[in-house]
Amino acid sequence: MTSRLVEQLGAQNVAGATAAELAEHIRALILDGRLTVGERLPSERSLALELRRSRSTMTRAYDQLQADGYVSRVHGGGTRVSLPHSGASSPAHPDESAIDLSIASMGSTPGLYDATVRALPRLAALRGTSGYSLRGMPELREAVAARFTQRGIDTSPDEIMITSGALNAVHLVLTALGRRGEQALVEQPSFPHALEALRFHGYRMLPTPVDENGWDHRHLTDTLLRWRPHVAYLIPDFHNPTGATLTDPERSRIATTARSTGTHLIVDETTAELDIDRGWAPLPMAAFSPHAITVGSMSKIAWGGMRIGWVRADRTLIDRLVLARASFDLGTALLEQCIAVELLGEMPALIEHVRTRLREGRAAAAAGLAESGLTMPTTNGGLSSWIDLGTPVSTRLSLAAREHGLVLPAGPRFSTGGVLERRIRIPITLTPDRMTEAMSRFRRAWDAIHDGATMKAELLPRTAVI
Repeated sequence: MTSRLVEQLGAQNVAGATAAELAEHIRALILDGRLTVGERLPSERSLALELRRSRSTMTRAYDQLQADGYVSRVHGGGTRVSLPHSGASSPAHPDESAIDLSIASMGSTPGLYDATVRALPRLAALRGTSGYSLRGMPELREAVAARFTQRGIDTSPDEIMITSGALNAVHLVLTALGRRGEQALVEQPSFPHALEALRFHGYRMLPTPVDENGWDHRHLTDTLLRWRPHVAYLIPDFHNPTGATLTDPERSRIATTARSTGTHLIVDETTAELDIDRGWAPLPMAAFSPHAITVGSMSKIAWGGMRIGWVRADRTLIDRLVLARASFDLGTALLEQCIAVELLGEMPALIEHVRTRLREGRAAAAAGLAESGLTMPTTNGGLSSWIDLGTPVSTRLSLAAREHGLVLPAGPRFSTGGVLERRIRIPITLTPDRMTEAMSRFRRAWDAIHDGATMKAELLPRTAVI
């Protein structure tokens, strides 16, 4: 069985790598959170067998990581992931001067403060209640349901549950539906934390490719028909990280296929409202699949600090979610729900603000990439642009970026196992001045991995390009 370390590395990425290069790849996995502190790594002998390399190479790689503080080794206790006590930042706590491009999110909407003030009387009226709300406030469920209806799918408040963000919603759905050991169809690339949630609930991944040009629909439907996965997690609108959008006919075809295979569709609409200039608006996936489970949130449209999300599903599943929720979560904060009611009444203004911010961020990112000789693909909306680096140097670029005060996850961070080394995600969510500075640091890191070393094609690590 392949170890998790080798799955994350991608054996093809380290084929022929020196001990120092192998240590560098493992350090990248630790810095971006794909390997967690305290996690046990394979023994030198086991790793050598998996990678078909000499044990001495594995020993030197581990020695280098230990010297730098990234692993600890105890005789009889194996090798475990650690972090240096100084000289490097935890992935969760980057240097305060660094620009963090691992978070594709904007600052709060200008209307957040006023909405908070207007929400206080609504909160005050709830002081006589218990304060617990497993389904969510009726007014907020009505507002979310109304938004779905406006977008083309009739929705009742009874088909809505309010959650503490979209990721909380995904965990809740998997808690209610999950079957450990079952298979899950996922896009590759995809939102890393959703992939982690599926792994946490014991799913085995079936990746299907997507890039800025869209999905490989034959591969997707063939995978559904062949493997009949228990769930499929999809981001059909301004896909994170590629920015692609499924058309209505494509949604209909996927929904029909999933229905025939008995696959639960978990549809993430966190990015659905982030349109810049797409020029058309598809129907929600739920319009094509009555049993689709839709999750969404206010985090990208209002503010990430306001943890409001929701699930849209049939009433029977909502009842199951209520029962499952009580075991780990007694409801979403009432103040944030009250604020969300106010904000959802101002969606046209919110969307226009987001559109302006994303357009400005996109322009600054495109200009910065051009200075590095890279091209931004068509990006009509969403959180980010999915950049083709031309060569499989994503991990090297990610590590070099940290040396220049830029936290930039490598392409494999968005995959199920070590691929996508030619790709990097560039968020377009920063303000223009901050984005310009981020791209200046990006350019210095890009130059650093090219200056002074000519990369011969035959020496580049082999990787799948999706």
